[in-house]
Amino acid sequence: MSRNDGASGIEAAAEGRHLVFLDYDQAQLDNAYDQAKSAPNIKQVLQRLASNSEITRRRLGEPQRFAYGAAPIEMLDLYRCKNKSAPTFIFVHGGAWRSGTAKDNAFLVEGFNAAGVNVALLDFSCVQDVGGDLMTVTDQVSRGLAWIYHNASQMGIAANRLYAGGHSSGAQLLSACLIKDWQLDFKIPQTFIKGALLSSGMYDLKPVRLSARSAYVKIDDRAEMVLSAQRHLDKIAAPLIIAYGSYESPEFKRHALDFHAALQAAGKPVSLICAEHYNHFEISETLANPVGLLGRAVLNMINTIESTAK
Repeated sequence: MSRNDGASGIEAAAEGRHLVFLDYDQAQLDNAYDQAKSAPNIKQVLQRLASNSEITRRRLGEPQRFAYGAAPIEMLDLYRCKNKSAPTFIFVHGGAWRSGTAKDNAFLVEGFNAAGVNVALLDFSCVQDVGGDLMTVTDQVSRGLAWIYHNASQMGIAANRLYAGGHSSGAQLLSACLIKDWQLDFKIPQTFIKGALLSSGMYDLKPVRLSARSAYVKIDDRAEMVLSAQRHLDKIAAPLIIAYGSYESPEFKRHALDFHAALQAAGKPVSLICAEHYNHFEISETLANPVGLLGRAVLNMINTIESTAK
């Protein structure tokens, strides 16, 4: 989904605009990575997710809390369902890499537990707390995923039934983890994540690096290459669901469409969901409902893969 052509460049020059990416000038690119521009109800939705998460904990009880690393933030919340051999859905929250907690994403748990799926919610550093280093945050998420696999027995879950999902910057982090060499780095099969949802994410960091987000996220040449999942399609082993909302900014739409097209062209198992009339934040709420758009999609993916594995 390219926005750039010769005509747009000529028109931009005639208008005195300096293009920095595709046919975006700097202000347009900055706006395209500012979700508040396309989601004026951002504060309301985030408050609703937090309050629904609190209600969920009151109904289900507090989760088990596990440390996957030495830093205080390197923890995860586990909500187990009644089925001892159930699959587990690991969720990586969003927040533009600079906000968000496992606690405030418990809103999605109850529907999954009721459908017979455990939920693990990861905590990790806000990027500003690690000097803007996105590599460090990605390493935390990777170690969290690896710890779950290696310590599944201690957690009371099945290591061979792990699924994952991420939203927004969480989808970018998860996508960067999916392209790691798991056997080399963690002695884990490349296929240990059986299927994954990537919702409203960013899969090539070049335009992000050029945007106003570079004020708080350090993306050098190495990070841009290593953390851009679209450049390493050969490493992706899990079937993927790529999702975005029709009310997303043009860049978040483009990321989803371009990544999906690239995965298809590479022969990877992938499906695409456009959530009609949902913005960047509203789409994540549908994970809470087992018959909601993303809730149904993830549960269908899990059920399909599980039935095939039997």
